[in-house]
Amino acid sequence: MLMTRPPSSPRLPRMIRANGGVRLAIGADPRRGGTPMRIAESGGYRVRFPRGRICEGVFINTGGGMTGGDRLGIGVTLADGAEATLTTQAAEKIYRSDHDDTEITVCLDLAPGAGLAWLPQEQILFDEARLRRRFEVAMAADARLILLESTIFGRTAMGESVKAGRFRDSWRVRRAGRLIFAEEVRLEDPIAQTLTRGAVAGGAHAFATCLIVTPDAEIRLEEARACLAEVPCPCGVSALDGFLVARFLSHDAQALRGALIRFVEAMRGQIMPRSWMI
Repeated sequence: MLMTRPPSSPRLPRMIRANGGVRLAIGADPRRGGTPMRIAESGGYRVRFPRGRICEGVFINTGGGMTGGDRLGIGVTLADGAEATLTTQAAEKIYRSDHDDTEITVCLDLAPGAGLAWLPQEQILFDEARLRRRFEVAMAADARLILLESTIFGRTAMGESVKAGRFRDSWRVRRAGRLIFAEEVRLEDPIAQTLTRGAVAGGAHAFATCLIVTPDAEIRLEEARACLAEVPCPCGVSALDGFLVARFLSHDAQALRGALIRFVEAMRGQIMPRSWMI
């Protein structure tokens, strides 16, 4: 019997895909560290600021997830001396795509004396998801940044795995106009097989990076290593040129989450955003 490959699904028109984002300007506030001055929202993406003692913004995707052809753009500007914490309402789900990439672009601009903790919850990729993510950060010499991102390939507790797909991640961080951190990650078919390699993930399906850029980052290296001493998953931290970067791998998404909470809380001296505790 002659076997033929089933035809692929037709490409969906761009006009029916989600295309939007959030633009946010935060000013200084002596009581809360920061206060939202301007907010622009489009395409089903929102940001809300629960009342509390600090300026904490929560991004919300009213669509419940993203898929091929969806585009999300986030732009955040912090004025002189402003401080804020930004997170997400829940883990972001990246669903299967037949053709186009899901695109996420984040641009962060920190003025002198500003401080930002970027602490979204996990991004979960489903089988045959195609995600292209980009970070562009411009910060003043004395600004402070904690940037955390974690990625999970399939919810193993649900019996899921990611055998194929695409994940491309690009980070560029500039301090006082000078590039200090640049990173490119590219994982493509067959993702499951690639993740088994010892030099890649050693079979882990969840990983995270935490970048800390502060004037005192380098001298906190031993403190950061002490924070990781009891972490129940492979991890490591290094320091260079005024920043710390910590890496985490895990076979268990919950173990990774616990490790991130412990590390970030210890390094910030503050508890994680409330959405992480729900």
